[in-house]
Amino acid sequence: MLCPAEPRYRRVLLKISGEAFCVPGRGGVDGGELRRVAEEVKLVVDLGVQLAVVVGGGNIIRGHTIVRDSLIEETTGHYMGMLATVLNAVAFQDTLEALGVPTRVQSAISIDRVCERFIRRRAIRHLEKGRVVIFAGGTGNPYVTTDTGGALRATEVRADVLLKATKVDGVYTADPVTDPAARRIEHLTYNEVIDRRLAVMDVSAVDLCQRGRIPIIVFDLKRPGNMRAVVLGEKVGTIIDAGAAAEGGAAAPGGRSASAAGPGVRR
Repeated sequence: MLCPAEPRYRRVLLKISGEAFCVPGRGGVDGGELRRVAEEVKLVVDLGVQLAVVVGGGNIIRGHTIVRDSLIEETTGHYMGMLATVLNAVAFQDTLEALGVPTRVQSAISIDRVCERFIRRRAIRHLEKGRVVIFAGGTGNPYVTTDTGGALRATEVRADVLLKATKVDGVYTADPVTDPAARRIEHLTYNEVIDRRLAVMDVSAVDLCQRGRIPIIVFDLKRPGNMRAVVLGEKVGTIIDAGAAAEGGAAAPGGRSASAAGPGVRR
């Protein structure tokens, strides 16, 4: 008789961009893409893992870009981006619950007719009861990315790991889309990412994880079963922690993942 798989991580924070909810190259929310991501989440929940999710809103609007060709103030644009994350969160909630996964949405900005206000102790209690908690609204402040929001929530709920879902299987020495010689880096330290300004996550997000001793794993969300494999401790993607020097050679300053954050604020 085979023994059931034993998760390496018991409480997980998944940071996912809004683009995961739309057809590649398009915007908005696509029901098929929502279900695909929800099915990957269910595989992890079925292991008995406590899972929290921080969603972005870039598939709907990016606060720092809409202001370029409009009279909208940048601060207002960032709040619009926060609202976009709420739209994604409630869409993802309904999709998960249709698959039988109990879910709660908590927002950093108060929208009490739609979802709960973020309360740390309540969020932890939901996790303990086996509910997936979706955090929306970023940190509730403008000029702060959802990457930083993910690291903050991971620290607050005492997550064992932060999973950074991307379009490729980790961090590379260069952009693998344009450079066929790019090599995947299996391991990086927090300091390597911060000192070299590798475009993996915002520096503030990496710093928060370093202070909280929360490892970051960058992995490909689109490969079926990948997130489950990560949670089980299999070698998937790139791990960032306080360990020894990166395996596979040091990354060049241009090292990046497909989720590389460009200038400005990502929602």
